[in-house]
Amino acid sequence: MVTARAAATFGPVGRSAAAARGFVRDALLSWGLPEVVDDAVVLVSELVTNAVVHAGTAAEVCCLREDTTIRVEVTDHHPERGLPAFADVPDAGVERYADPDDEGGRGLLMCSALSSSWGVEYAAGRKTVWFRLPLPDHVIGTRYAVPATPGDELPSTDGPVHVAVVQIDEHGRVLAWNPDAEALFLHAADDVLGHPWAEYAAWPQSAGIGLGLDETLRLARWEGGFGLRRGDGLTVEVYGVQIRVRDAEGVPSTLCLLVREVDRAVLRSPARTVAGEPAGPADTPLDLLAGPATSDDLGALLQRTVERARDLLDADAAYLLLTTDDETEFEVRAATGLTAARRRYARFPVDHGGSRFDSSRLPAVHEDLASRPAPVPLLTGAGLRSLITVPLKVDGRLIGSLGVAAAAPGRYDNEDALRLQFAADRVALALESARLAELERLRRGSLSFLVEASELLAGTLEHEQTLALMAQMAVPTLASWCAVYTSGEQSGPASLAFVLHQDEDRIDPLRYVLDKIPAPEADPAPGTRFWTAPAEAARTGGLADSPELAGLLGETVVLPLAARNRVIGLLVLGAPTGVRFRQEMLELAEDLSRRAALALDNSRLYSERTATSQALQRSLLPPELPEIPGVEVDVFYQAAGEGNEVGGDFYDLFPIREGTYGFAIGDVCGTGPEAASVTGLARHSLRLLAREGLDAPQVLRRLNAAILDEGSRSRFLTLLYGELTPRADGCTELSMVCAGHPLPLRLRVDGQVDQAATPQPLLGVMDELDLIAEHLVLEPGEVLLCVTDGVTERREGLRMLGDDGLAQVLSGCTGLTAGAVAARVQRAVERFAPEPPSDDMAILTLRVPLQRTG
Repeated sequence: MVTARAAATFGPVGRSAAAARGFVRDALLSWGLPEVVDDAVVLVSELVTNAVVHAGTAAEVCCLREDTTIRVEVTDHHPERGLPAFADVPDAGVERYADPDDEGGRGLLMCSALSSSWGVEYAAGRKTVWFRLPLPDHVIGTRYAVPATPGDELPSTDGPVHVAVVQIDEHGRVLAWNPDAEALFLHAADDVLGHPWAEYAAWPQSAGIGLGLDETLRLARWEGGFGLRRGDGLTVEVYGVQIRVRDAEGVPSTLCLLVREVDRAVLRSPARTVAGEPAGPADTPLDLLAGPATSDDLGALLQRTVERARDLLDADAAYLLLTTDDETEFEVRAATGLTAARRRYARFPVDHGGSRFDSSRLPAVHEDLASRPAPVPLLTGAGLRSLITVPLKVDGRLIGSLGVAAAAPGRYDNEDALRLQFAADRVALALESARLAELERLRRGSLSFLVEASELLAGTLEHEQTLALMAQMAVPTLASWCAVYTSGEQSGPASLAFVLHQDEDRIDPLRYVLDKIPAPEADPAPGTRFWTAPAEAARTGGLADSPELAGLLGETVVLPLAARNRVIGLLVLGAPTGVRFRQEMLELAEDLSRRAALALDNSRLYSERTATSQALQRSLLPPELPEIPGVEVDVFYQAAGEGNEVGGDFYDLFPIREGTYGFAIGDVCGTGPEAASVTGLARHSLRLLAREGLDAPQVLRRLNAAILDEGSRSRFLTLLYGELTPRADGCTELSMVCAGHPLPLRLRVDGQVDQAATPQPLLGVMDELDLIAEHLVLEPGEVLLCVTDGVTERREGLRMLGDDGLAQVLSGCTGLTAGAVAARVQRAVERFAPEPPSDDMAILTLRVPLQRTG
């Protein structure tokens, strides 16, 4: 009868054999069967190698736990390969048997030697090799014992010891919660079941220290300390043992046994010795790797090393430090048996001691830390008494330090230090190789990150969007939260502009705290500097332990946003409580801040230029149109582009004298300040000259002379200028001059469209102009349409709307008001091509309404 099942598939690549070994080892250990692990791992390694290397196909591995045996099956997709020939085979020369001396098929030979039974099964396109290993008999009696200990050396407790039992399913959700868990953590079972375990486990989040919560839950067995959030909002330190188990259907889950940190002796594992055998002699070499060393996961390798060092020397805690790139500081990269709060001292000088006995470059034994302070700040106040530290060296260069500590004094001697140093020498090269591989991956990742950040920042010139992009790139890649401060033109304090946290529910509480404290000082010096004001403000205000801010405000750094020799803002990055920033992350943050500062300054300049251009554009247009008795007037104006350039199109409508009004629509060549100056000159000159009593040709000749007087700053101008006078009979009399401008169109009541003027020379080119006024009377119901060339020159490929297209549109506007005519022309221009218009567009419509009869 099968009581448990585990299966996995491995691709036809060289590393699959190692992955299969790890899979089988984890599966059998999670079932509590360490006795058969070695034989099963050896056989699976050979069979998977045959499949992926020799047969060249994927391998499927299935482990089945039966009542008295373990059955393991390895399936490949190359059934044509022969079986090995054994000594008792009558005719080993037939094709179905392979050469016994060939490398392929050795796994079957080993199956016959190590397993109680084995076999080969064939199916269409696949072959399965299986073997069985007998389970050892269950031995009743003592498996582990420690000699009697004096009462004063026994672990102490201040009350009943509660052992919380928590089961977590494969998706990381709480599956079981016993009464001791309710008593320890103040959460009722009904409130916890089905919720993610990550909501309650305050797991260290630093990328370089140990494993993450998800990775730890997938391990076959894990032991160590972490924080857990209680129902009252406080976080307590716990010591736990996690064991990966599977049910009868093969569904995995994790069983956690948890006690308070002070009661860790209840769960702490003893030194690893085989039951029934005495411990090895003191000179037995230590093996800190306990398996193949790979450079794929430095964090896992470091954590495995410290846990092995702690267990092999029967210690209470262990830690491993690596030097920074400049070899001047140590950085905590892995620790076990120490609370998460101790890890806030994550970086300190290499040569921190005051004597040669404190040197990190030599092995050292500290018999009692109570009489002499710990040489490592990490252990201060941790209650540990004995300590061994040994250096990690490669080619004579210091790369790190390994420390093992115990709660009892005088625990270790020089022999223990020599054994640990010998083991450290053996593991140092593997650690350095993994560290260099991690640095290379980090550098490549940093380069990709900066390239992507540069592309995103270069893709927008909107100020608010640039602020949001800066924060989104920093969280969660560099920090758990980010705030951006911006500085004004004056030398005042910076103002909080944007706040982001990886948990959106914490953005508002974080902003509340930051609003309560002054902004950090805008120091132009490059590099990061630490900022303690947020954490101090939260503690002073009694908010540090509130559910909204619990664990939120840890280490905080400030980076200046400097561009064009001026500090324009500050980038603030924050980490949770108990987490330190990696030096590599801070260097990457500096690179990001430099790019972000330039993008932020560009967006600021663009916003200012856009606001200036829009204000100038508005000043070149009339603030409002006068109401003319007996005439409907409507104007549509649209500037092309993104609004940061002043256009050359303009219009105007103004009273000249009682009963007479002037109207104009024009287009100055080009855009920008030069065109704007000519536009302003034209609009204001028209009003002044017209009110001096000059007729239309005289007004334009005077304006032409004024434009030419501008010299090199002048621009030629096309202009339609006219005067209109409503008459008592309901008609409107017009006098116009069309100087190089698109001709106005007249829409008659019957739908006929004709040109209302003839072309005359444009302005700003010739000194002497021969201009004449053309007169027109608009009858009731007729419309005069005036446009700029942005309408008539609207294009789609080789097609252009032109004068004929505009006339066709106007012919369908009979009976419409002036506003409706302008709107229909504008829609026709928009729909003429799918692309937005590339030129400014102005439309002026004048309509004489029909007379109502009683």
